[in-house]
Amino acid sequence: MKRGGSNARQPKVIPPAVRLLRGGPLAGCGGVGNKSTSSSGSGNSGSLSTQGFGKPDDVGQARIDAFKAAYPNVSLHINEGDFDPQQFLSSVASGNPPDLVYLDRNLIGSYAAQGALQPLDEELDKVGLDMKSYRQPAADPCTVNGKVYGVPEFYNTRNILINGKALAETGLTSADVATTDWDKLHDTARKLYKASSRGIARIGFDPKLPEFLPLWAKANGAELVNDDGSPNLDDAKLVEALGYAHSLIAEQGGWSKFKAFRDTWDVFGSGNEMVKNQAGAFPWEGWYVNVLVQASPDLDLQCIHFTDRQGNPISFCDGSAWCIPKGAKNTETAARWMKTVTSTDTWLKAAAAREQTATKNNTMFTGLWTANPDADHQIKDKYVKPSNNPGFDQAVNNYYASTEYAFAIKPSKASSEIKTAWTDATNRVLSGTQTPAQALKQAQGEASTAFASAK
Repeated sequence: MKRGGSNARQPKVIPPAVRLLRGGPLAGCGGVGNKSTSSSGSGNSGSLSTQGFGKPDDVGQARIDAFKAAYPNVSLHINEGDFDPQQFLSSVASGNPPDLVYLDRNLIGSYAAQGALQPLDEELDKVGLDMKSYRQPAADPCTVNGKVYGVPEFYNTRNILINGKALAETGLTSADVATTDWDKLHDTARKLYKASSRGIARIGFDPKLPEFLPLWAKANGAELVNDDGSPNLDDAKLVEALGYAHSLIAEQGGWSKFKAFRDTWDVFGSGNEMVKNQAGAFPWEGWYVNVLVQASPDLDLQCIHFTDRQGNPISFCDGSAWCIPKGAKNTETAARWMKTVTSTDTWLKAAAAREQTATKNNTMFTGLWTANPDADHQIKDKYVKPSNNPGFDQAVNNYYASTEYAFAIKPSKASSEIKTAWTDATNRVLSGTQTPAQALKQAQGEASTAFASAK
């Protein structure tokens, strides 16, 4: 699903192999290195290798084809595995990295601080790529200390997806699921929740912890990272947000039973948690709408915006980016790749490929959400049409709307370490080993140490 707009699963930590970057190159550590030892001065030929792009689907393949058509003399080597930090760092340490690496934007600050990535400003100027053409929340995590280290690609936002069948059973409406009134949401979650002799029969409202903690923090007026990139994990508003989101789980069977039941869901199949009435509502990324429309096109799906406590719509965004590793040899061609695959014309070709797939499968086009707003607007105008399911139509429109106001976690030279700290803290709260205040105080100490030591 990654090429269709979902975010690749990224590691929580930068492993100890990063220490290799501070020493000399290691013999025998290659992995996915460059296939060529020379580069073209024009950037129009030579060899180009990638790591982390996964296995391309229709959207990914259309963009690969667009690059091949534009640069037929470039020998392109796509490594189809997902991003592997150990493999990546070993290749950099050995002096034989790929020309391009595709990774979570949240990792860029830490990798740049460790010297695993090289600044792109000069190469982007050569090929005429302007970072202002991308959405600011996507471009910001790609910039460290005023230098660009990545070019953003997809743009994943969150809205609340609702099981209409569960609403009908309980006499509720989608308005009752709003996140504006936290006391009312407690009542809604309890009404949608259903227990069974075996434990849980339906989760009423899933707050999606730990991964969506930034969304709950923002709803309560808290930022996980300060403007200067330092961690802000012991903020009282963040403590309150974590405590609230955790309480939703605590009153629906507790974390152990909650997670065990959720792990049984056939998330990508025709017997998914909505079809089987195992879920009432939850926030989720937009790519899941495409999953649901293919797996269960007749589903009574409803969708509303996530809101802060004042009723303003908010959405947390993230996604991947293309970067050039330290020691990459064909940097100008790599920059041409980044410009080509994220251009409006190429995204339109990708959308055409997705539309063909939708037509073949007799389903609807559910949108593409990218860091390129011009591409998004043109794709929506050309391909997003009313379907026979107004619930899916509303979901698609809501996800397009959320791209205009979504926020990203602020960039930091210790971005990965800060994420690890708050993720681990949330897990400690979920497991019952610490209170939110204790867990986030520890997280602040860990993240502050990492921030102070980052170059």
